[in-house]
Amino acid sequence: MSTIWTQEQILALAPDSSSIKNGKSLAVRHKWLSLSYNEQAIWGECKGSGKNPYRTQIDLTEPAFKCSCPSRKFPCKHGLGLFLIFANAKDNFNPSSPPDWVSQWLETRKQKQINQQKAPAKKTVDPKAKVKRAEQRYNKVKAGMEDLELWLRDLLRQGLAVAQTQPYSFWDTAAARLVDAQAGGVARLIRDMGSIPHTGTGWEGRLLHRLGNVYLLLEGFKRLESLPIALQADIRNQIGWTQTQEELFTKVGIEDEWLILGQRVEEQDALKSQRIWLWGKATLKAALILNFVYGKQILDTSLVPGTSIQAELVFFDSAYPLRAIVKTRYDQPKQIQQIQGYSGIKAMMSVYAQALSCNPWLEKFPVLLNGVIPLQQQGKWLIRDDANHQLAVMPSFEQGWELLAVSGGYPVDLFGEWNGEYLLPLSLWAEDTFLSF
Repeated sequence: MSTIWTQEQILALAPDSSSIKNGKSLAVRHKWLSLSYNEQAIWGECKGSGKNPYRTQIDLTEPAFKCSCPSRKFPCKHGLGLFLIFANAKDNFNPSSPPDWVSQWLETRKQKQINQQKAPAKKTVDPKAKVKRAEQRYNKVKAGMEDLELWLRDLLRQGLAVAQTQPYSFWDTAAARLVDAQAGGVARLIRDMGSIPHTGTGWEGRLLHRLGNVYLLLEGFKRLESLPIALQADIRNQIGWTQTQEELFTKVGIEDEWLILGQRVEEQDALKSQRIWLWGKATLKAALILNFVYGKQILDTSLVPGTSIQAELVFFDSAYPLRAIVKTRYDQPKQIQQIQGYSGIKAMMSVYAQALSCNPWLEKFPVLLNGVIPLQQQGKWLIRDDANHQLAVMPSFEQGWELLAVSGGYPVDLFGEWNGEYLLPLSLWAEDTFLSF
């Protein structure tokens, strides 16, 4: 059991603020009838309002949680409380062999992981029917893209000043037509443009940049078959075609010790998207694990920022591969000891330019900078390296003072997402301390 979990890492797993509060209230010994552990798991029985105590268990190899309480939150307050006691007062736990209710759960998880790693059984598919479906999808997308080009030309012919007067429904209607044409990726790009004319000074340049990217996508789709295979994959992905995990599991991946450096969860309506960024310790390669859940479905809690895993990752086809899946994990997570990234902003920008030359539709670029200093100038937060090069921090970032306090005005190692204009900090490493935002 090599991992030493911190309270910050555990609380980062909480589904909401009330779970954090309730989890902390249960992180006291007298509320638990028993607390035990072995090399793989921890478990305990917590006093509840009913006749029987709640049985709570955590598989430390990911981590993964299970509790007999009726809560639909994940992890529940009992899981958080149990984990916090283990992190802050491990002496309260007795080393023991797991009881049946724990060992059965662990065995079920082990068998599930084995089944996931097996090559999926090939389904019998009618080749003619498959070709016909693909042709029908292509024709629908083609018609939708042709319609989009007419709409785009009309918009530019009228001028960007007219675009500023258009209501959100103007953009949503165009996006809805693309959804009907099975081009959901382009629909998202169009829908996101609706807010740009209302973002203040410089909106014209930002909107024109987005429109240019969509037009480039249109032109790329027209010439799809003549382009390199990897670039074709990027265009298809932008439009809405994606590779299946079953297909990716059949491929050979990249093995490394992967540092889990940041996580970002965003919610739109009832859909949550989760971005988890990994960084290869030996390969210095970035990887993005992207998850989506709807409604009350559970987000992934197995990749905890501030830890590292020895694993094999398989990347989606791309001219600049970033998105990946974890094919195989080989050991328990460990605490990150050190991180090696770009030596300065100039070096980072050089790699970013190369990435854009491969994939011009890249929206978020992972940035790991060593030895940078956060500072505030005229009410705006910046990141500065030792060559006095600077990056502007995302205006919506609300933890600037915390960032400055942890750094103490001295150089720190910082990880975040760069969108070409702003950096969104996701974590930092300072004096052997990892902090996730």
